[in-house]
Amino acid sequence: MIYDEAIATGDATFETEAPGWEAWDANHLDSCRLVAEREGRIVGWAALASVSGRCVYGGVAEVSVYVCRDARGGGIGLRLLTALVESSERAGLWTLQAGIFPENVASLRIHERAGFRRVGRRERLGRLDGRWRDVLLLERRSPFVGTETG
Repeated sequence: MIYDEAIATGDATFETEAPGWEAWDANHLDSCRLVAEREGRIVGWAALASVSGRCVYGGVAEVSVYVCRDARGGGIGLRLLTALVESSERAGLWTLQAGIFPENVASLRIHERAGFRRVGRRERLGRLDGRWRDVLLLERRSPFVGTETG
């Protein structure tokens, strides 16, 4: 339901329908999966997906953070993202990246507040509802993991 709400905005994902559990599970790392609850109800989730099957990118993951409509604006997204960053470092990941539509100002804001920086703009990356969409690429390098030299 949370992901369906995000799809409906047209500014959160290229997906047009939510995947089933098996597909979602297969596409996300086994570790670094978080949920936010309020009054016993899940109101948000965050997870990581591998960016590549190549071992050199084994410490790099793509971020997903989604919050249900009626819980947005209350800091849940930032808390989930902050906890996801901490979880990723415990798991040995050194770089997190996020692809965000430029129109998704709230997502850009929480990623920047969590230490992500804009590293590029991927122009006309894909079509959604018949129009080409740009995606901003943000990344966060861990100050603790992957810092050794030599």
